[in-house]
Amino acid sequence: MEFAPSPRVQELSAQMWDFLNERILPSEAVYDAYREQVGPDDHTLPPVVEELKAEARAMGLWNLFLPSISGLTNVEYAQLAEISGWSVDIYPEAINCQAPDTGNMETIHLFGTDAQKQQWLEPLLDGTMRSGFAMTEPYVASSDATNIECSIVRDGDEYVINGTKWWTSGANDPRCRILIVMGKTDPTGPTHRQQSMVLVPIDTPGVEIVRSLPVFGRQDQHGHAWVELRDVRVPVTNRLAEEGDGFMIAQARLGPGRIHHCMRSIGAAERALQMMVERAKSRVAFGGPLADQANVMDWIAESRIEIEQARLLTLKAAWMIDQGNAKYAKTEIAAIKVIAPRMACNVIDRAIQVHGGLGICDDVPLTRMYGWQRALKIFDGPDQVHLRSIAKWELKRDRQVRLPS
Repeated sequence: MEFAPSPRVQELSAQMWDFLNERILPSEAVYDAYREQVGPDDHTLPPVVEELKAEARAMGLWNLFLPSISGLTNVEYAQLAEISGWSVDIYPEAINCQAPDTGNMETIHLFGTDAQKQQWLEPLLDGTMRSGFAMTEPYVASSDATNIECSIVRDGDEYVINGTKWWTSGANDPRCRILIVMGKTDPTGPTHRQQSMVLVPIDTPGVEIVRSLPVFGRQDQHGHAWVELRDVRVPVTNRLAEEGDGFMIAQARLGPGRIHHCMRSIGAAERALQMMVERAKSRVAFGGPLADQANVMDWIAESRIEIEQARLLTLKAAWMIDQGNAKYAKTEIAAIKVIAPRMACNVIDRAIQVHGGLGICDDVPLTRMYGWQRALKIFDGPDQVHLRSIAKWELKRDRQVRLPS
């Protein structure tokens, strides 16, 4: 396995670090001031991000996540995604690599028709609109996607959709124009062939964006929408791939997306560790800097070890996807989805502790960072589902060594 940055990644990394230091981090205060001024229920994008998008695009830092456009491997993009994780509210969108749009773009790219790509993929790649992924539901355990109750019933040349979705990230943003909705087209079919995915324009009659759900009391700019779908009619031509392909599409969508999330988690952990180190060196207690305290030194060392472990496992998963496909790397993808946010939560929690009272207020970004990483232990599949999958695969694995009974 080769994880050394390629010459192109070295060049892009240098650009991204410069952009982070010179433009992204100084823009965080401007971003926050705008959000405070308009209030938490306003989901418009702070204008500073549009400025950053234009600058990033001019620099060639645009749509790096999609191999067919960027020419980057998953390993190469992973190293860049980590840098964007240092400012997760701003940086991913500034380079048009933000969730859930990246997953939706990959989905339409892989499974969309030419007409679907022209209507929806091109403006998403252009950064002129946003999208939502409507899979999770409030009344069933969506950790098991076969539970989904949303119905997609064919009526001639149309599908009629009825159901309730929540945590449809991005749908509260006024720029959101399209939802990818997962529902059941064949409730009595084989378990993993009951679901399909359909493109639903957000202005279709019967689509109601009820409200945005806060994360630990904080409203994200793009929102996490509760969506009601009542007798929503769309053409059958809005279906992605074939009827019954919904579960397969979901798995194809979530594999590379988990690489992106996990590398951004590593970037967030690196930022928290840097904040912890700087605070420990500058804060004096009991006659010396906190950095002289043995327990603080342990926290710093443990954080470095955990970050490196998570990074190597994530890069291994990315490398395995590059060698074949996401199914080939299923164990590693499940493992990083558990370990990366767990590690990030550990590191951020230590940074909060070292900052003391400052760490739990909004004067520093640690609580916001922690909230997002804690949520990541649930979305895209809760830890327990991934652990269960890993255990099942491990129990079935053939081994060369036969231990004495």
